[in-house]
Amino acid sequence: MKRKVFVGALVGALAASTAFAQPSSKGGQSSKEGHTAPKTQPMTEPSPTAPDGSLALGTVHIPKNVRADGKPLAAGTYQVRLTPDTASPNAKGQTAQLERWAEFVKGGKVAGRELVTIIPQADIAKVQKDTPPHAGGSKIETLKGGDYMRLWINRGGNHYLVHFPV
Repeated sequence: MKRKVFVGALVGALAASTAFAQPSSKGGQSSKEGHTAPKTQPMTEPSPTAPDGSLALGTVHIPKNVRADGKPLAAGTYQVRLTPDTASPNAKGQTAQLERWAEFVKGGKVAGRELVTIIPQADIAKVQKDTPPHAGGSKIETLKGGDYMRLWINRGGNHYLVHFPV
């Protein structure tokens, strides 16, 4: 009796597997013909571009003390300028020219520097859900949890994001 049950189960399993292996018919064509063309791939985007060299990004007011490049940066008003120096070592997953250093200048002297992520206007909706500052403007906000502040500058068709530990 056990043998008959085992043989019946084996025959049933084989029948089920061959039913799944049968070619299907789509639009009157058998899939035995194979795939004649590669699947369409998504369009690749052109490499993003960033401004070369130094660039003045504007004046910002940082409302409380933060850390920039691991060093204290006091609350106050600063001139922000983008430097030609890229992140080193390269930030993984980023285009090198889109991860650069920004300097915070007060009284003609560099008071601190921090990494800035440059995001082209066409890509900002993929990265940020918040309302961006108006063209030529900036905003600074404390992020959820209060551990970081984000400086967001919108200038010349690019968005510049700086994240400071508080």
